[in-house]
Amino acid sequence: MKNPYISDLQPDQMATGVFLVAAKDIRQKKSGDPFLSLILSDKSGEIDAKMWDNVAEVMDTFERDAFVRVRGLPQIFQNKLQLTIHKLQPLTDSEVDLGDFFPASKRAPAEMWTELNAHIEAMTNPHLRALLRAFMDDPEIGRRYRIAPAAKSIHHAWLSGLIEHVLSLCSLAKVTAKHYTGIDEDLLLTGVILHDIGKIHELGYERSFTYTTEGQLLGHIVIAMRMIDEKARLVPGFPPKMLSLVQHLVASHHGTLEFGSPKVPSFPEALLLHHLDNLDSKMETMRGLIEKDARIAGHWTGFSSALERAVLKKDRYLAEEPAKPVAAQPAPQPSTHPAQAAVPHSRPSTGSPFADKLNQALQVKPAN
Repeated sequence: MKNPYISDLQPDQMATGVFLVAAKDIRQKKSGDPFLSLILSDKSGEIDAKMWDNVAEVMDTFERDAFVRVRGLPQIFQNKLQLTIHKLQPLTDSEVDLGDFFPASKRAPAEMWTELNAHIEAMTNPHLRALLRAFMDDPEIGRRYRIAPAAKSIHHAWLSGLIEHVLSLCSLAKVTAKHYTGIDEDLLLTGVILHDIGKIHELGYERSFTYTTEGQLLGHIVIAMRMIDEKARLVPGFPPKMLSLVQHLVASHHGTLEFGSPKVPSFPEALLLHHLDNLDSKMETMRGLIEKDARIAGHWTGFSSALERAVLKKDRYLAEEPAKPVAAQPAPQPSTHPAQAAVPHSRPSTGSPFADKLNQALQVKPAN
């Protein structure tokens, strides 16, 4: 069993471990000498790493997606854990267990696949059910759908993350479809199940999570539109207008043009799909950020570009001892000096006759 995982690394404690190189960059110090800037990963997460010394000896011995054994010191830098590498040794695939390096859903893929198919079978619209069956009964699509991540890095970025994200949306869709009047639950569920199906071809996940060439050229929305058109042709008598609605659900699920949607949501199910998708992805992103940042001191995580904010570690904030109340100071006693008794709130003499007269003019006169 691999030890330690990235999640086990502790600040200021030397560690030796085997990791996958998720990113590699050779840079120059001010002296002109090279240094390595890496992102190392395993199934528990990833960590920024820097190697400052003896870099020329190792920098050409490995590339991105290689396995390396490193010895180094984890430290907090800019409120994030960073590994300073002292030694690095490339490894071959035969020296590692690949299962240690790919984050995966905590739920069994077969269990999630059964649950997804139960949602499909419960649908009452025969055309939409047949369309989804055309997808899920395709052996290659089914295989990829069960193992694909939902994203490269932002949310549900692990093996079987796509189907886990979809099942979460199915639960939300069934609740909200009953809450709002006039929602076609079958149509909404069809959008939920197909909205990210293009990711089974957009993302590569054989060694690390990357974008395929097709994914970079087209993106998952365009890929999904093509797939939907192909499968709809296999369903006898599939209504053309219903096909347009399904395609619009996929085309508009990012919500706005600046976030990659060719169209904005134009009917209730499309708007609902967008907001449910955004809600589930943002909540998972926030949960993951808090979990990843748990070892860092303080009430706040580092800044998240995906969320455009830092996030409060609520449980830690609430668990700390409340501040002790400050003892109340006794109220000042009113003066009983005869000279001040006639004029409340008398101001002390300033030593200047003009200023003393001005002070007297500003005194609040007592009520008669």
